[in-house]
Amino acid sequence: MASTFSFDIVSDFDRQELVNAVDQVIRDIKGRYDLKDTETTVELVEESINVSTDSEFTLDSVHTILREKAAKRNLSQKIFDFGKVESASGNRVRQEIKLKKGISQEIAKQISKLIRDEFKKVQASIQGDAVRVSAKSKDDLQVVMQRLKQEDYPVALQFTNYR
Repeated sequence: MASTFSFDIVSDFDRQELVNAVDQVIRDIKGRYDLKDTETTVELVEESINVSTDSEFTLDSVHTILREKAAKRNLSQKIFDFGKVESASGNRVRQEIKLKKGISQEIAKQISKLIRDEFKKVQASIQGDAVRVSAKSKDDLQVVMQRLKQEDYPVALQFTNYR
């Protein structure tokens, strides 16, 4: 049996669930009476979602639908970074919604500092865009997980590689 236990803190999302959510948004837009004739387009590219529509009101409706469908598929709302609304040709508006993935160095340092300050028997180390947390007791790791869930970070945190 291992003498130390560990887990990784990451910020990631299931790409296939996001694809499914965007497909549902597109189907909803085609089916909803108030959005049917707006020529709204929603496309998922590598690191963002591009939305183009007739008005800001319609854009807000698309945001609402996207948030609902993402929530139903267990995707955090924190993965969406709504960019500024740009006017496009012909009284249209467009917006790029960036997808957040990975933990920045600043947030990783905050997490590491919180763990060091509050939990003396637990070690945290920053490894790229993840934080590895290790301890001799699984119970200590579970307490750390509960404490981190109480914090409100600007990214969605997941706990992986629990060993």
